[in-house]
Amino acid sequence: MNEKDFELLVESIQEGGKILRKEKEPARTFVFSPPDIKGIRKNVKATQIEFASMIGVSVAILRNWEQGRRTPEGSALALLKVASEDPQYIKKILNR
Repeated sequence: MNEKDFELLVESIQEGGKILRKEKEPARTFVFSPPDIKGIRKNVKATQIEFASMIGVSVAILRNWEQGRRTPEGSALALLKVASEDPQYIKKILNR
């Protein structure tokens, strides 16, 4: 790594520290809207019980997601994204 790249890296790390300590506002932020879980489930043509079982969550969690009391995160969010893009594929793969 050359000295110029190293200086840019150090500057970036210092700026990140300032943002974490709330000393500086981030240059940009990203806001993700929650997926339409109920719509995804209906596209898969599954009941709440079937869909919850299919994606490996409890029915209570699925209901909380559908009613907006909670938001899926991590791998559940990724799986829901796949289900929204290709509902038949997700049903085929997860119903084996």
